[in-house]
Amino acid sequence: MSALSRRAVVAVEAVLDIAYHAGGQPVQSREITQRQGIGPRALEPVLQNLVKAGVLLAERGKRGGYRLARERRRISVGEVVRAMAERSKKLKAIEAGSPLGAQVVRPLLEGIDRELAERLDRLTFEELCQRARAAGVESLAAERLDYAI
Repeated sequence: MSALSRRAVVAVEAVLDIAYHAGGQPVQSREITQRQGIGPRALEPVLQNLVKAGVLLAERGKRGGYRLARERRRISVGEVVRAMAERSKKLKAIEAGSPLGAQVVRPLLEGIDRELAERLDRLTFEELCQRARAAGVESLAAERLDYAI
């Protein structure tokens, strides 16, 4: 069971993909869809939300694509998840119909949401990239470095 929406998971994976593979070049959305195994129709709205939220920068043109808006150590997973959050919280949509729901279940779930948010805010994409390296995931970043002056 995941406490995150599918869109939030796609967003985290997309930002990690860009952070891990970008090197000095923007990453094109088709590259992300190929590596992540998701369709462009699912990915493009997520990338646009991340641009609007200030997590990514979009570059137009033949060699365009997406870059991180800041250093990966300055972007938290929590920031990306919040950028994908639905306008209305799921818990607010669920009306507590009993005293047990209102006074026990809802506070429990709200506490879990706060704990998860705090933990995700402490986790940066730099740390996720280090985990990927430690797991032996191959990175294309070295191939994409631009040494032009």
